[in-house]
Amino acid sequence: MNREEIFDGLRRSPKVDVCVVGGGINGISVFRELALQGVNVLLVEKHDYCSGASAALSRMVHGGLRYLENGEFSLVRESLVERDRLLRNAPHLVAPLPTTVPVFDVFSGLANGIVRFLGLSRRPSRRGAITVKAGLSIYDFLTRKRALMPRHRFRGRQATLAKWPALNPAIKSSATYHDAWVKHPERIGIELLQDGLSAGNHAYALNYAELRRTDQGGFVVQDHIAGTMMPIEPAFIINATGGWIDIANTTLLPKTAPSTPLMGGTKGSHLIIDNAELAAALDGHMIYYENEDGRICILFPYLGKVLVGSTDIRVDDPESVYCEPDERDYILQSLAFVLPDIRIHPEEIVFQFSGVRPLPASKDDFTGRIPRDHYCTIVEADENEPPVLCMIGGKWTTFRSFGELAADMTLERLKRTRQVTTTARAIGGGREFPDNISEWIARRSSATGVSPKRMIELFERYGTDAETVARFIAESPDKAMPHAGYSVREMLFLILNEAVEHLDDLLLRRTTLAISGQLSLDMAQAALDLLAHERDWAPARRTAELNRFLKLLAERHGVGLDALTARNEQGIQYAKQS
Repeated sequence: MNREEIFDGLRRSPKVDVCVVGGGINGISVFRELALQGVNVLLVEKHDYCSGASAALSRMVHGGLRYLENGEFSLVRESLVERDRLLRNAPHLVAPLPTTVPVFDVFSGLANGIVRFLGLSRRPSRRGAITVKAGLSIYDFLTRKRALMPRHRFRGRQATLAKWPALNPAIKSSATYHDAWVKHPERIGIELLQDGLSAGNHAYALNYAELRRTDQGGFVVQDHIAGTMMPIEPAFIINATGGWIDIANTTLLPKTAPSTPLMGGTKGSHLIIDNAELAAALDGHMIYYENEDGRICILFPYLGKVLVGSTDIRVDDPESVYCEPDERDYILQSLAFVLPDIRIHPEEIVFQFSGVRPLPASKDDFTGRIPRDHYCTIVEADENEPPVLCMIGGKWTTFRSFGELAADMTLERLKRTRQVTTTARAIGGGREFPDNISEWIARRSSATGVSPKRMIELFERYGTDAETVARFIAESPDKAMPHAGYSVREMLFLILNEAVEHLDDLLLRRTTLAISGQLSLDMAQAALDLLAHERDWAPARRTAELNRFLKLLAERHGVGLDALTARNEQGIQYAKQS
């Protein structure tokens, strides 16, 4: 359904069993869970789907090795189970990632790690070989029955420097284990959303829409695209707004409701760096290292560049976070510590991003000690008000199990039972994933008329959903978009089928053009031409949209107009090579 059809449906039938507020990965997860059970459910997201913290993760799908120090064994166990499920259910977007931990001491951190584990200390310290060995042994033990990936192994100093000669020569040894990474997390969000919507006309979803309380005590959905409001009558509300939970509750709950803070988020910032020497130094591994202050940092190959992060800073306003200069300096300093001979120039930072981790409220001075686990709490106002279930905490890896937990609590309140489980349910392009990818590519290329080379590109982006995209492309003449491996028909498919309302939806989230450093000014303008034509925007609206996008790109992601213009020439060279 399009926006008009959804609002028309709400006009005719304003009663909904559940309204999910927040279209990040957790909100979409619980929406999907409820939709698959046949629940009449509406999802509203104030901005775009997966545009907040769900777009600002470290691109890791992991158990959380460092959470073992906090004694969060159940979280690590759950995370490893969900990691392995994602490897099976979304193999087109989630893949194993060999991860190497440089070790600079043998016994360091052992005593302090024990007292931290016992909750007697908040002080971070460097982890020596024994501490790392203990953590990785627990990791292996927790995954021993599934054994999807190799067990960890240690290397001495000589073998470590032979494989990674650019590492800090003060290293004593290294340990290598396997976790996973996600190529395009926002894509998984869209595919989960589509899975929920496919359950039937009892499931609706709107981006750029907000649930608001009226002066009379009822609720309306405010459409930020058309500017209209539609009364609705939710029987139950799920607050899945992450770092915005306390802010959202001021609207969702009456003034008489309890006002105890539930959230205490921290900001994490990351850089995307285009430096060939840095990429080569990693040899395909993620380097999971400690900065000199004990803070865990990461760097790994990502879409032809290198992702480096992150920071962990308390924030009060989740709406306006961005990577600040001192954070950028901190990340580069940490990089210089672990790879001291590699120099990063400012122009090599092609993208930066920042988001708020949705952590439970805590007064702990050391942010690394704030629990990363998740739970749900139901706030009861009075018998005439819909209860509000708040999804507190959570990490990206556990979105499915967190959504399942929230859905089961909701089903219990609705006196309904679960009909469908999602534990082994494939996600989007992970459905019917082929054992022989080359054979799949050849057959779909022949069936659609799309060239094998183009079919490979589509498969890498969409998995088995590439066949649907290819059939759409083949319906009419197509041509390449400027410089970046996308075509007009492919972009048009995304605009028509994936709730694209603004240019940043398309270039920041439905594609990886911006984060991979491929976005040029020519590409942005060509994409805007397509979107403006489909939405029938007047010239003034088109200009305003471009200015909005350029401002967002510069302020939130450190990509100015000069950089976009310079990439026009780089893109021409890319097109010639392709």
